[in-house]
Amino acid sequence: MRKIVQPKWRRIQRQSFTQLDTLADFLQLTVEQRKLLASFCTLPLLVPRRLAEKMNKETLDDPLLKQFVPLREENQLTFDFQEDPLEEQKATITSRLLKKYQGRVLLLCTAACGMHCRFCFRQHLEKSCEPIFSEELAHIAGDKSIREVILSGGDPLALSNEALGSLLQQLGEIPHLSRVRFHTRFPIGIPERIDKNLLSILSESKLQVWFVTHINHPLELDRDVAVALKKVQQLGIPVLNQSVLLHGVNDTEDVLINLNERLVDCGITPYYLHQLDRVQGAAHFEVDDDVGKALIENLKEKCSGYAVPRYVREEAGVACKTHILSTA
Repeated sequence: MRKIVQPKWRRIQRQSFTQLDTLADFLQLTVEQRKLLASFCTLPLLVPRRLAEKMNKETLDDPLLKQFVPLREENQLTFDFQEDPLEEQKATITSRLLKKYQGRVLLLCTAACGMHCRFCFRQHLEKSCEPIFSEELAHIAGDKSIREVILSGGDPLALSNEALGSLLQQLGEIPHLSRVRFHTRFPIGIPERIDKNLLSILSESKLQVWFVTHINHPLELDRDVAVALKKVQQLGIPVLNQSVLLHGVNDTEDVLINLNERLVDCGITPYYLHQLDRVQGAAHFEVDDDVGKALIENLKEKCSGYAVPRYVREEAGVACKTHILSTA
C-alpha cells in the first residue's frame, strides 16, 4: 500500500502546543505566574511552535502570549459581552453560509484554525465541519445578486489543498461571481502553508482572488511571513491586513506605527483596525474608543496615508462596518 505523505505544513502543524502545562514549561513560567493562567477554557489552547518561540520567557507581559495563551481574566463573566456578539445566527442561510452584506456571502468553510486567538468572536460556535459545500454552492449559484464569496471560518487555509482547489473550481463555475476573498491568520504561525500547490491553486482561479491577513503586532510579521505573502502578491493577488485593537498588545502609538509601516514596506495594505468584538471572555482586551481615535490621529500625522487603517467596529444587524473615525 502506498504511504500517504503529508505536506510539510501539516507536519509543522502537529508540533503546535495544545497543552497549557507543556507551554508553561517551555515559557519557563514561575509557579505564581501559572496561577494567573485560565483554569478552564472554552477555546482550547493551540499555539504554533514558531509563535511560542517568539514569546519572552519568564513573563506574562508579552504581546504574543497575551493573544494566544489563556489568562485567568477569560473566566470572568462580563455584562454586555455575549457568546454571539454580532448575532450572526440571524444572518445564517445554511449552517455555514451567512449573508451579512450586500452582494457578498461569508462561507464558514472550516471550523479549524492554525492557532486559537483568545479574543476570537466565533470561539463559542460548533467546531465540527466537513469540507462538503453542496448546499452552500447551490444557494450561491441560485442567487445572482452575489458577486463575492468571503472564505472564513475558522481559517480557510486550514483546509487541505485538495479541498480548497475543489471549492475554488466550483465557485469559478458560477457565472455571476467575480471575486473570492480569503481571511486568514494561518501564515503568521505557519508560513509554510503557502506552498507551491496552494500557489498553483490560487493562480488557476477563474475569480479575482483577494487575500486578507490578520496581523496585530509587528512581531508577527517576520521575514518568513513576508516572503510567503510576497509569493501571493506576485500572482497579482492584492493582500490587505485587518488588525484588532487589543489592550496590552497594540494599543500604543509606537507599536501601531511600527506595525503599519512594516505592513506597507511588505506591500500589504493596512485595511481595518477593528474595535474588539464583545465576545464573552475577552473583556480584558477592550480599548476605549477615545484611545483608539487618538491613536489613529497620531498615525495620520506620522505615517503615509496608505499606512493608516480605517478604525471601525462591526455591529449586529448593520450591513457594513461602522467607522469610528475616518482616515480622511
